[in-house]
Amino acid sequence: MNEYAAVLIFLFVGIGVVLFTFFLARLVRPSNPYKAKNQNYECAEPPIGSGWIQFNNRFYIFALIFVVFDVEAIFLFPWAVAFGQLGLYALIEMIIFIVILLFGLFYAWKKGVLKWV
Repeated sequence: MNEYAAVLIFLFVGIGVVLFTFFLARLVRPSNPYKAKNQNYECAEPPIGSGWIQFNNRFYIFALIFVVFDVEAIFLFPWAVAFGQLGLYALIEMIIFIVILLFGLFYAWKKGVLKWV
């Protein structure tokens, strides 16, 4: 039961620190809203049109595919470092892993997701 108490204490202390930080920031920050300050902007450029526009899902899917393959490529580094101790079994597993990645890339390519239009 002692371990649970320590977890609860850490939980409450963590929540308390976050809430205290929010309270302190609200207390210290200046509050002077005006029209130009509340206006949306992108890279310090004035907005043209409405901020509520529809984006093509292709950009989102393209970004997700990039993140997935980027993270999967990171998994190759520890394997490459420890390859000498892992042996043939790890080599076969990594070949299967890369084949699955290539299958996913081929599938995305055939679906036309990778075309930047």
